[in-house]
Amino acid sequence: MKKLILVTSPPACGKTFISKKLGKALTNCVYLDKDTLIVLSKQIFAVAGEEYNRSSDFFQKEIRDYEYYAVLDLAFEALDYNDTVLINAPFTDEIRDDEYLDGLRAKLKEKDAELFVVWVHADIEVVHQRMIKRASDRDSWKLANWDEYIATQNFNAPTNIPELFIFDNSSEESYKKSIDEAVKAIRG
Repeated sequence: MKKLILVTSPPACGKTFISKKLGKALTNCVYLDKDTLIVLSKQIFAVAGEEYNRSSDFFQKEIRDYEYYAVLDLAFEALDYNDTVLINAPFTDEIRDDEYLDGLRAKLKEKDAELFVVWVHADIEVVHQRMIKRASDRDSWKLANWDEYIATQNFNAPTNIPELFIFDNSSEESYKKSIDEAVKAIRG
C-alpha cells in the first residue's frame, strides 16, 4: 500500500537530517520539505511590510497554514506517481488534532494510501545547541527569546496516533538504532 510519511517534531530536533536519511534508505521515495517554501513566505513578509518572524501572529494567521496546504497538495499529487512520499515538516498543531488526522487519513484512503508518522525526539538542550549551530535566520527570534519560545513548544510525542514511530535522535547511538527500526516499521 502507498504511504504518506510525516516526519514531525518541534524545530531543531533533527527532522531534516532524519528525513533525508530515511528518504534515501527507503529508496524511490519522494522527499518534500516544507522549508523549501520559506522563500515564498519571506516574500509575503516583505510585500506585507512585516518583520520576518516565523513566530509572529502575522505568520500564524497569514502564512503558516498555507505552507502546509501547499506541501500536502504536492504530496497528494506525488502519490499518483509514487508509492512513498515523505514530508519533512513540524505539523506541531496538526498531529495532536484527531479531526485533522481523520480527514488526512480519509484523503489518503482515496489514493489507496496510508499515513505513517515519525516523531523525532531530541533532548531540549540538544535542540538548543543545534539551533545555535545551524545559525538560521528563521531561529533568530527563538534564540533571542529562548525561554518564551520553549514554553510554546510541546516536546512530548503525541499519544493519539496509532501509526506513530518515535525516532530517538538525542545521540549518535540512538540515531543508528532508530534509523534501522524506522525503515522496518515503514516497510511493514
